[in-house]
Amino acid sequence: MAESEQVPEWGGMESYRAFQGEYDLSMEALCRRILARHQATIRVRKAETAVANLGRIIETTLALSNRKGFHSMSLRDLSEQSGLSMGALYSYFDSKDTLLLMILGQVVDAVDLVLAPPDGAAPTDPLTRLRGLMARHVYLTEAMGPWFVFAFMEAKAFGRQGREMAVGSELRTEALLRDIIADGVAAGQFRPLDPTMAAALIKPMLQDWYVKRAKYRKREIGPDDFIQSVTDMVGAMLIKAG
Repeated sequence: MAESEQVPEWGGMESYRAFQGEYDLSMEALCRRILARHQATIRVRKAETAVANLGRIIETTLALSNRKGFHSMSLRDLSEQSGLSMGALYSYFDSKDTLLLMILGQVVDAVDLVLAPPDGAAPTDPLTRLRGLMARHVYLTEAMGPWFVFAFMEAKAFGRQGREMAVGSELRTEALLRDIIADGVAAGQFRPLDPTMAAALIKPMLQDWYVKRAKYRKREIGPDDFIQSVTDMVGAMLIKAG
C-alpha cells in the first residue's frame, strides 16, 4: 500500500484500491486458506496442485450454481465442466455438502477477517467507524462477488449446518452495525432510534451491491461511488439535527 493510502485506524477505508492493497482476496489466496483449513479432507499432498485444482472446482461450482442452482448441480456436471475426473474431485471432498461447507467457510472467514475490528484498534467517532464498516462490506463483496451471490441465493437449499453458518455470519455483521449505531446514539451523535432495527435496514442496502451488481455496472457506478451514496443516505437517517 502506498504511503498516501495508509489507514491509521481500522474504521477508515478510503477507496477500493486501498482495500485491495490491504487484503489479498484472489482465488489463489482464498484456496490456500481453504487448503489450510481442510487438510484432513483434501488428499492431495502437493500444495500448488491442490490450490490450482481447488480454484477450478470452486470457480466451476459458482458458475454452475449461478446458472442452474447448487442443488441441481451434480458432481458429474462439475467433473465435465471443470475438466477434473470424478476420482480427482473426491480427492478434495467426499460429498457436495462438504464442498458447500468449504465455500461457505471461506465466506465466513473473509467476513470475520475484513469486518471485525482487531483487538486494540484505535477508537474513532461512530460515523467514521460506521462508514468504514460499510465500505469494507461493499469492497469485500466486490472482491468476492460470486462467493457472496452463491451464499445469498442458495441459502434456502443449504442443510442445517450450512444455514447456521450463513445466518450466523449475517447476524454477526448486523451486530457490528448495531453496536456502532448504539455508540452513536449513546454519544448523542445519532438520533434516538432503535440500533437493531437501523442495522437490519442498512444490511440489505449493502447487499444490493452484489445481489444486483449488473444494475450498477450498467449505470457505470463503481464501489467507491456506491459507498459514498449509501453513506450520505445512512448519515441523513442517523445524524442528529442541529
